[in-house]
Amino acid sequence: QVQLVESGGGLVQAGGSLRLSCAASGSIFSFDAMGWYRQAPGKQRELVATITGGGSTVYADSVKGRFTISRDNAKNTMYLQMNSLKPEDTAVYYCRNWGAFASWGQGTQVTVSS
Repeated sequence: QVQLVESGGGLVQAGGSLRLSCAASGSIFSFDAMGWYRQAPGKQRELVATITGGGSTVYADSVKGRFTISRDNAKNTMYLQMNSLKPEDTAVYYCRNWGAFASWGQGTQVTVSS
């Protein structure tokens, strides 16, 4: 079993930055792919970015060039650096992992004011 806990959300003005963290515990493996999703009010959950165990990354078009996903396997932690934030980035951000014990975190709220 894997437990994921997000942190780092908050309220920021447009153009600002935030860094989200996702701490993993339990049966997590360094080669498991991990990712960030987000869900805005009234909208479906959407993929933001993914990262493989080897560090290969994929981003949604809407965040390319502004967000950076990374991971520290020694700390079992994944990060999402979010720069040049826009009001449309407002959402609850969730982390998840893939693998034998796929799991979701509880989410962290990001609110970007205009």
